Amino acid sequence: MDDSAADTKVEWREWGPEAFEAASRSGKPVLLSLSAPWCAHCHEMDATTYSEPRIAANINDGFVPVRVDVDRHPRVRERYNMGGFPSTVFCTPEGDIITGAGYLGIDGFRDILDSVRQTWDAKGTEAGRVPRALRDGTPPGGELTPRIEEHMVEQLLAAFDEEFGGWGTDTKFPLPRTVEFALVRARDQATRTLEAIRTHLLDTYEGGFYRYATERSWGSPSREKLLDENAALVRAFARAYRYTGEEAYRQPAEQTVEYLTTTLWTGAAFAASQAGDDQYSHLEPTEREDADAPPVDETVLADRNGLAAEALLSLHAYTDDEQARRYAERALDHVLTELVDDGEVIHFADPETGEVGESGLLLDQARVLAGLTTAWQVTGEYSEEAREIADYTLTQHRPEDDGAFRDGPAEGAGLCDQPLYPLDTNVELADALVDLAALTGEERYREAARDAVAAFAGALDRMGVEVAGYASVSARLQSPRTFRVGTAAGSDLHRAALRIADHEAVVVPDADVPDGEVHLFQDDEQVGTADTPDALADLATDA
Repeated sequence: MDDSAADTKVEWREWGPEAFEAASRSGKPVLLSLSAPWCAHCHEMDATTYSEPRIAANINDGFVPVRVDVDRHPRVRERYNMGGFPSTVFCTPEGDIITGAGYLGIDGFRDILDSVRQTWDAKGTEAGRVPRALRDGTPPGGELTPRIEEHMVEQLLAAFDEEFGGWGTDTKFPLPRTVEFALVRARDQATRTLEAIRTHLLDTYEGGFYRYATERSWGSPSREKLLDENAALVRAFARAYRYTGEEAYRQPAEQTVEYLTTTLWTGAAFAASQAGDDQYSHLEPTEREDADAPPVDETVLADRNGLAAEALLSLHAYTDDEQARRYAERALDHVLTELVDDGEVIHFADPETGEVGESGLLLDQARVLAGLTTAWQVTGEYSEEAREIADYTLTQHRPEDDGAFRDGPAEGAGLCDQPLYPLDTNVELADALVDLAALTGEERYREAARDAVAAFAGALDRMGVEVAGYASVSARLQSPRTFRVGTAAGSDLHRAALRIADHEAVVVPDADVPDGEVHLFQDDEQVGTADTPDALADLATDA
């Protein structure tokens, strides 16, 4: 329980079956408060609404209140999120949702308490419902065709904000995976969006990117800094540098790596997040030196460290940034030593409290695997660890031998016993499996990726730019591109291949090809050979 929750007058319980059992015994509904350490509005609601004595007494008497850290409980977040944080959710003792909202002030909370009491008194457990994503089960399948990529390009063109950059005409999120998709297919959109992100969301004094902008013009940013979002932006800016060669994209990536390896470095791996403080962010640099910086949540989350390692190694591949490589390897080694057991990844382990997170979550498996396959391409190491995590995931996360992967075991408190097949995480896992198939030469990994992506193809017409990564991995599956390098990682030829290959291709070091050669494969057919960096550049251009 964080200090913000502990300081309220509400008698919070921890997430778990005990809370729902207590609700069942007492015949009371459950109040779930979904919060995050970095969330300013969450702390504000604690300081106002939940600290109001009469509201707190009402909650304690009539409900079973449960506080959930959404970073530590991603499966709860995905099932009960009301569109942002804080999320205020009222449930039956079985975990079905009665109603929910976001931030609520004192008056709004009084109103919803009265409404929920009336509904509960009238209907009891029949007032609850299961969200459609859980009721409908597996996603609508289909075929992988070029139409998927075409559709997403159409979405880019329709949603791009020509005046301010980015996609959409309201709140602006960076959407780094969308930027990466556009770098290959609509580069002007990608670079204009990155320029807006750099101008408006980058903390030029302390480094790191703010989470999003609340205005269409990228104004009034929300000041929290999350590891996963910063890592994804490092990767996007690094890839923009790879395509353009412009220092304007390299510099923000390097500044952010400096932030990650100082402010968010725990000594062993990367911390989860830093809270936002609008007042602090408006101080002059000299004033900041005398002020208390926003607090850092030092929880080491496996998924975010996997993504950070992937991003830093991508930057190293394009720039030879040794600091980025060293910290990426240290983070991966920590995760593998402390949070992986026979291919099963543990979400987190808190050495101070002894709390241990869930294990085998799809998000952790996918992102740690992505970090490892990138490390294999860049350093030539981590091959066995990558196979082990992939094989565990293929065995444990598909109820059948094909189709989409579920986000974790169909067990747990509340709605966690209902299977969920998240599109975004399936895309991330499929991307890593495509890499692994090329690195190992084992087709079963590509087939598993193909099955996962095809499982969502029937929903293509409902997909917007926010899931452009789906079209990227679909294109990679339909037209794979691989550079097989006949030298060890770190050689001049290997380093040239990392720079020359587009980011949707795979570079295989120390491959089974003649020493000193690079063989380029397109659609599983060899299309050329090179034996020098210059010849490789010509080959990649001509192919």
